[in-house]
Amino acid sequence: MSVDRSTAGNAPDHAHRKRASRGAVYTVLAVIALVFIFPFYFMAIGAFQEDPTTSLSALAPRGGWTLENFTTINERLGLLRALVNSLVFTAGVLAGTLVFGLAAGYALARLRWRGRGALFVIMLGVQMVPFQLLMIPLYVQIAGNYGLGDTYAGMILPSLINTTAVFIFRQFFRSLPESIFEAARIDGASELRVLWSIAIPMVRPAIATVVLITFIGPWNEFLWPFLITKESSMQPLAVALANYINNVAGTVANPNGAILAGACTLAFPVVILFCLFQRYFTASDIGAGIKG
Repeated sequence: MSVDRSTAGNAPDHAHRKRASRGAVYTVLAVIALVFIFPFYFMAIGAFQEDPTTSLSALAPRGGWTLENFTTINERLGLLRALVNSLVFTAGVLAGTLVFGLAAGYALARLRWRGRGALFVIMLGVQMVPFQLLMIPLYVQIAGNYGLGDTYAGMILPSLINTTAVFIFRQFFRSLPESIFEAARIDGASELRVLWSIAIPMVRPAIATVVLITFIGPWNEFLWPFLITKESSMQPLAVALANYINNVAGTVANPNGAILAGACTLAFPVVILFCLFQRYFTASDIGAGIKG
């Protein structure tokens, strides 16, 4: 039996080139990851330093670690109160987004009714309208007509329905096998039961995606809460931190440290939420539910 020596000799070279190519890809990805991570590193290091620098020398942290920056920002704007306001605002928007988004997405994807396509087109058109264009009429209506200024309801109402979430849920519901829904209806399940017991458990990746996207939006929102809230006791953390930077940051001994401490507090919940939900960002094996 003869052996093709040229083929045998090329195998190690091919494996070596493959490893080199993979190593180059990982190196590029590592460099990109470091570029994205550096602002968070700079923020976290500066938040705990007695005299944080504003230059790239923060790559090598200096001595003088302290919690005084967090104490200062808490004394100036009431950090716990601002965090509670942000949590209530974000939780209200998140609850409305999930409830209305799941119901509307299911109706647009799985129910047959006249005008469904036209309504979907209108919904897509609404996404093209910038919020800044609607901000003044919304303020007049909510603060003037309804008297909801400086209230949680006034902050939450304009964001209660998220058309992006409706679109995401619709696309996921459309990807589910029709046979599952037909079997449930034959067994006598109502549409609400089908939605709650069958559809929602099968779109957990979509729910995780919507939760993360929706959480980031109101948690970092500044413009609308700044407009609708005048009392400092009702302002979420993003607005309170901006007011601190504009009004009192220059009156403290270490303004940069206090600002970075506030920014770190604002960013930390988003990082934790992403770490908790990232394992759900995978396509679910929908087909496994109809086998057997």
